[in-house]
Amino acid sequence: MHGVIASIKDFEKVFPKCPKSGERRQALEKYFAINGVIKAHEGAKEWPKLSYPNNQVLDSKLKEIKEKKKIYSTKLGEWKGKHLSAAMYHQVNQVKKFKEPLYWKHVAKTVIDPDYRKDAESVKLPAHLVSDKKWQPMVKMFVNDIEYRKQLTETVNTSIVYKNNKKVAQFADDLQGFRMEASDKQVKDLDEKIAELNETEKALKEMQKWAKE
Repeated sequence: MHGVIASIKDFEKVFPKCPKSGERRQALEKYFAINGVIKAHEGAKEWPKLSYPNNQVLDSKLKEIKEKKKIYSTKLGEWKGKHLSAAMYHQVNQVKKFKEPLYWKHVAKTVIDPDYRKDAESVKLPAHLVSDKKWQPMVKMFVNDIEYRKQLTETVNTSIVYKNNKKVAQFADDLQGFRMEASDKQVKDLDEKIAELNETEKALKEMQKWAKE
């Protein structure tokens, strides 16, 4: 029986005749890469007899991997949902707007009031966001209060804040862009973690075959 072996380099020193390629070799390299250790002794086959980790130890490690994958998969689904919600934000609100009386009042004023239409176009009024509670009050004030409308129009046309983009609801676009970027990052990170766990799981299963011999 040899002592504890904690690296592929040490393994090669102790068992130099073992194959340098193949699924078991890859599994062993992966096992060492995740800080695994083994104990083994020469046997009748080209690979030594594995005494540690045994089947029970590896089975426990595999259960841990499955639990982590389950947690990460749940989080992945949540972040994909957030990404889809952000990506579809404007499309969804384009449909919801038809149920809002305020939207139709805006449409009517656009048709019959040239001055209103000019102001709405000037600030790029986000009338399609009337169902969003964050934007509904602003749209409502714009539609119903001429003083507010004129003040907002003047602000958009003269303020340095709107110098490069005369769009009163640019924040809505920026926010959804930020949410998509953040969720993209999380999805990528979780995909990588799950892929890594899949590789570890495959290696542990191969180690388990070895332990049973």
